[in-house]
Amino acid sequence: MDAPERPAAAQFRNVGQFYFPQTRVECHLSLSPERRWSARDWIGIFKVGWTCLKDYHTYTWVNLPESYSHGSSVDCCALFHAFYLPRPGPAQYEFVYVDQSGQVCGRSRTFNFCSPKPLEELEAVREEQDDERDDEREEEEELMVVVSRATLLQKCLDESLKCQGALQGTLDEARRELEAERERVQRSERAWQREREVLKRELSELRETIAQHTNTLKRMEGKHQDVKYNQENLSSELSKLLSEKAASVRRIEELEEDEKVARGREEEANAELERLRERVQKMTCQMKHEEEKKKSLQAEHESLSQEVRGLQDRLDSSELLAQALRRDLRQMTSRHSQLHTELQQSRLQGAQLSLQLSQDQLQQREERADWALERESFRQAAESDKNKLEELHAELRRKEEWLQDERAERERLEKERDHIRAQQRELQELKSVQRKSESGAQEPQTSSVKQEEEDDLCTKSTYSSDDEDPPSSSSLCSVSTDTDPPQLSSESWEEEELYESAKDNLMAPKLTDAPQSK
Repeated sequence: MDAPERPAAAQFRNVGQFYFPQTRVECHLSLSPERRWSARDWIGIFKVGWTCLKDYHTYTWVNLPESYSHGSSVDCCALFHAFYLPRPGPAQYEFVYVDQSGQVCGRSRTFNFCSPKPLEELEAVREEQDDERDDEREEEEELMVVVSRATLLQKCLDESLKCQGALQGTLDEARRELEAERERVQRSERAWQREREVLKRELSELRETIAQHTNTLKRMEGKHQDVKYNQENLSSELSKLLSEKAASVRRIEELEEDEKVARGREEEANAELERLRERVQKMTCQMKHEEEKKKSLQAEHESLSQEVRGLQDRLDSSELLAQALRRDLRQMTSRHSQLHTELQQSRLQGAQLSLQLSQDQLQQREERADWALERESFRQAAESDKNKLEELHAELRRKEEWLQDERAERERLEKERDHIRAQQRELQELKSVQRKSESGAQEPQTSSVKQEEEDDLCTKSTYSSDDEDPPSSSSLCSVSTDTDPPQLSSESWEEEELYESAKDNLMAPKLTDAPQSK
């Protein structure tokens, strides 16, 4: 006996101890996600003690659900019809699951088939029916119906299986919707995380830019302080120089006063005056040097003031840039709050869209059902049209055959008419020859003889046709004594007109049936 490698791969559930051969047998089982199952797997009923897979009594194919995918567990059901089940007896049987490669994947507990006992397996069911015969009473009668317990249990089992299938379908649909909603939420969360990362990067870049501008501003403020310190030093030096200049001016004034005092003593102090002049010259040279130095200091002061103004302008521009960065930062914070609100709105819209999707799916199912009914009506109409078309084709073929027969008949009649005309021409030629050869005295005798010959020839030519009546001798053999060409009689013209009208009537159905055949 082949032993299964993995007994737990296919587990049979709700296997009874007894089954009745008169009813179908349902086999419920659970398949593990460890193996790959296929619709070519089968379940057989084997007698206990079997040695090979060919010893099965009957089998059925495994009906996997449409939502089955590899790697997921699945519950399925197999049905064994009552016609193929074993007969009641003491023999023990078991269910065996065999995959498409011939490997045994699961076995059930043993059971046997027995016939139900008449009294133990009967159930009494009460039903209420309306008494339609007695309209005046309108009372309800209770009826006792005795049915087999197996039938009742089978009916209950069918109803429970239908309910279970409907609940399973609803559960699968809810799971699919939940998975779709979860995927949408995850996608929105990932998008929000990406936007958050982007905003974080932008915020860090803005912070770095603000820090750089702050450092630049601090450096410029330090430079400005240095310029101010240099300017203060220069102003202090300038004040010193001005004080020295004032002192020198005061000294010059003192010297002038001394010179005025010394003028009175000019003669007495010439030597001292010369020394004083030299000293004055030296002082003037020093004054000139100081004035040049003052001019250079003024020029340097102007250049420093220009540099200070340039630094002030740069400081103002950096302050404007800092203000712009602050505005950008405020805008980014407002944008972040706006994105948060938009995310909330998108979540609400996602919920609304999921609800609308479920409604659309329900509407689509209804439209599919209507479309199936309409397609069935169209198919029935097409079948009826097809039958009508086949009948029209058969009628058209019959008409064509009849038309061919009429054409053949017409050709035959035309040939006979040509033959008759040829005979008439021959008769006219004979008459003209006889008129030239014979004299006027023998004319009555010859005319009677010619009349008899013409009658013989006309009867021979006209009796060759089967469908037409033999024409009279006056119509076929009437010959004018003049030299005019031979002409047909009024009856021949009427026959030809009847032939043409019959031809038109035959062609008319073919033309009217052409659109229907298309």
